[in-house]
Amino acid sequence: MPFFAVALAVAAGLVASWLVRRVVLRLNRRQEALRETSREARLPLRFALCLTGVRIALRMTTNDVEWRRNVDHALLIALIASLAWLAIAILLVIETIILTRYRVDVADNRRARRLRTQVIMARRIGVALIAIVALGSIMLTFPAIQALGAGLLASAGVISIVAGLAAQTSLVNVFAGLQLAFTDAIRVDDVVVVQKEWGRIEEITLTYVVVHVWDDRRLILPSTYFTTTPFENWTRRQSEVMGTVEFDLDWRAPVEAMRAELKKVLASTELWDKRVGVLQITDATAGFVRVRILVSAGDSASLFDLRCLIREELVLFLQQDYPTALPHVRLESMPSATASTQQEASDRPAAKRPGRISAADETSARMPSDPHDSQLFTGSIEAVRRSRAFAGPGEDVFEDRDKSIAAQKN
Repeated sequence: MPFFAVALAVAAGLVASWLVRRVVLRLNRRQEALRETSREARLPLRFALCLTGVRIALRMTTNDVEWRRNVDHALLIALIASLAWLAIAILLVIETIILTRYRVDVADNRRARRLRTQVIMARRIGVALIAIVALGSIMLTFPAIQALGAGLLASAGVISIVAGLAAQTSLVNVFAGLQLAFTDAIRVDDVVVVQKEWGRIEEITLTYVVVHVWDDRRLILPSTYFTTTPFENWTRRQSEVMGTVEFDLDWRAPVEAMRAELKKVLASTELWDKRVGVLQITDATAGFVRVRILVSAGDSASLFDLRCLIREELVLFLQQDYPTALPHVRLESMPSATASTQQEASDRPAAKRPGRISAADETSARMPSDPHDSQLFTGSIEAVRRSRAFAGPGEDVFEDRDKSIAAQKN
């Protein structure tokens, strides 16, 4: 009789698990990801239902004897383990369903990356809690361990202090990992610069963060690094970035021709996002003229390729059309000027200096038709808007703050 009841209970458990899975898939038939991930919960569900049925069958068909109590105890431990396994599988299914609704392979994926980081972190915390609860429940099934647990609870204060001192570093990393996950300081797939290395956040755990460096290396840093050390996050609010290309050229460098060539290069590539494209002379010392080009791109990878493209094209342009603009080292001896030479120089008509422009030209140059012909922070509407972002709060803000402080004192 017990063997027949156990066999019937196992069959009923298998049928019940099949029906539960079919009903869940039927109610969520629009969730394509559920069909694949639900297979992870199929085996623990079968174990849980079959073990429950076997325990019920043994209690109904056998007396309370020693062998049945031992078998029931073993079945209880297996049932607790299978229920913990089932709960972990359900967390994985919920995680997959949530993440499939928010795609990260789109242009604006900041919200999806933030949610992905928090969901993965919450799932790992849930798995840890389920494992601890299951282990504690299994230990409580043994009478000897129950008495030991009561004694340990009496000295819980001392044990907690000792454990806190022993695991101080680990606990700090755990709390730092929670802070990173829920304060939105970094997210999965964020582009960061840490320890002078440019890479992407690949994984965030409770104790460490994995950074995928551009050359396929991995930097594994403790979570406390990102809470105690300054770092660069290039995709904190948006992925658009700006970068520079610099040339040290001769004083005869054709600046206007280089601006025209820069326009051609930018117009011929899709790497440029058409926000910023400026060429300026930022320094003129030590016998060279420093030409600085500032361009923008949609993301850091496109910016790197764009900077390399501009550097290559302008180097070829200078080599072929303006070889005199390349850096030169000169050693000249200047003869003393004679009176006749000075007289001839004074008789020559005054040439128009390249740096002098008329009032009409100056007015037209202030607001050019092309915003990328202007300077970075002046000369166009776009440049003025850009400069206001770094101009500070203004005097009216300070006056309002002083008035509010005076009002609070009164």
